[in-house]
Amino acid sequence: MSENFKHFQNTACEYFPCHKGMDPAAFNCLFCYCPLFFLADCGGSPAWRGLVKDCSGCSLPHGPGGWDAVQKRLGLAYGELRAGRAPRTLGQGGTEE
Repeated sequence: MSENFKHFQNTACEYFPCHKGMDPAAFNCLFCYCPLFFLADCGGSPAWRGLVKDCSGCSLPHGPGGWDAVQKRLGLAYGELRAGRAPRTLGQGGTEE
């Protein structure tokens, strides 16, 4: 099976690449808006500025293996839901500082 669906690049975007320090040739724009943002423990490396989650320094969804990492973390979160446990989200008051 082809894995072409795991990578997309929009070099015409005015912000490309939006995360500085990453190799533009390997930059993946597929998750322009990270589907893990709602999780307090997203598996990435966000910075916390009070209650604000700042993902500008995180490259998890944009680098090699990003698609797989996002799918794995979403799978864990949905597994918690299927087991009747809610994953810790940003709206639950728990933030990393």
